[in-house]
Amino acid sequence: MDLDQLRPDSERLAAGIDELSSFIESDHEGWTRRVLSEPYLDSRDWVRNRMRAAGLDVHVDVAGNTIGVLPGSGSRSRAIGTGSHTDTVGGGGRFDGIVGVLGAIETAERLQETGIRLQHDLMVIDFLGEEPNEFGVSCIGSRTMTGAVSRAFFAKQRPDGTSLGDELTRAGYSPAAMLDEAGAPNRLDGFVELHIEQGPVLEREGVQLGVVTAIAGIERVLASFLGRPDHAGTAAMRDRKDALVAAAEAILAVEQIGCSGEHSVATVGSIDVQPGALNVVPSLARLWAELRSPDPGWLGLARRQVAERFQTIAAERGIGLDLEWLNDQDPVPTAPAVQDLIAQTADSLGYTWRSIPSGAGHDAAHIAAVAPTGMVFVPSLDGRSHCPEEFTETAEIAVGVHALAATLVALDGRPSA
Repeated sequence: MDLDQLRPDSERLAAGIDELSSFIESDHEGWTRRVLSEPYLDSRDWVRNRMRAAGLDVHVDVAGNTIGVLPGSGSRSRAIGTGSHTDTVGGGGRFDGIVGVLGAIETAERLQETGIRLQHDLMVIDFLGEEPNEFGVSCIGSRTMTGAVSRAFFAKQRPDGTSLGDELTRAGYSPAAMLDEAGAPNRLDGFVELHIEQGPVLEREGVQLGVVTAIAGIERVLASFLGRPDHAGTAAMRDRKDALVAAAEAILAVEQIGCSGEHSVATVGSIDVQPGALNVVPSLARLWAELRSPDPGWLGLARRQVAERFQTIAAERGIGLDLEWLNDQDPVPTAPAVQDLIAQTADSLGYTWRSIPSGAGHDAAHIAAVAPTGMVFVPSLDGRSHCPEEFTETAEIAVGVHALAATLVALDGRPSA
């Protein structure tokens, strides 16, 4: 088979990115399209119409995922899948997630235009709500699709007291059905996700493709330092129980711990201080920190180090400390056989590639629990992501889509994916 014929239509890809990224929350910076917002729901209508125009049979599954199916020959009982997500973080960019969804649709379209029929059905998936949201969860659709949700998951609340379940219901989804039917018998023989790297490695090294070896595990913690309010003008420095100073010391400790491992990072992304007045010694400082690494050993050690350092800081300053941990996901290796297939395909197409771990979370990390899974990265300009400056050239995306399409054809031809 001449896989060169699967080269994507670059103009069609670029037009799709322009159109889909135009659905934004206009009162936010960048290309903001947060899960369950009106622009997000409208954009999903656009995605369904785009899938239909590409000749796919379209439905929304019980997990809230938009799925377009390209029927295969029927000789395989299960499907192979590809796709990503179309929601963004606040102030995000145009390419995160979108590239994987539109690249998957383009692949299905090129298969039909070239007359290549797979043995498996091809499932093109726009997963519901991949990005972390105000309910403190992420990857809603892929978690639900693989049965990794519970009543407690849907009971999580945003600051105004609204639960995730209530907001999903408002948007037309059924949390009860998600719980009852999630984790139905696995329909996938394999899954490959195309994504921008969101880091600088590929661009810096001049490499066209990344073959993802593992997706980082994520540990998050809410640390509340409990001090004592005092008059900022009359309380002597030696007598203060300043919660914010303790939190500041803790932030530096997180940075130090994050520097201790290869491909491992640690970040404090948010802090809340009360009472928040210039003339009052802070009595409460809450910080949200996260640890990420593809190495489970480092992740466990770093979690213990954070807890110990925070406790020491609080004890030395005579203030209280509450820690609330949330394991977002464990490190997930991609399937070696799928890694090899992506690499071999890239070689056959004449594209340069390198193995690379992912520091970001992806829906593929959850799909890996039920099917052999791989990921293909394309470069990100200056390694920027989750910001308006996020950018990848259309030609670079087209290379990724070509590699994705050829990999799916190769995956389809394996005796057992």
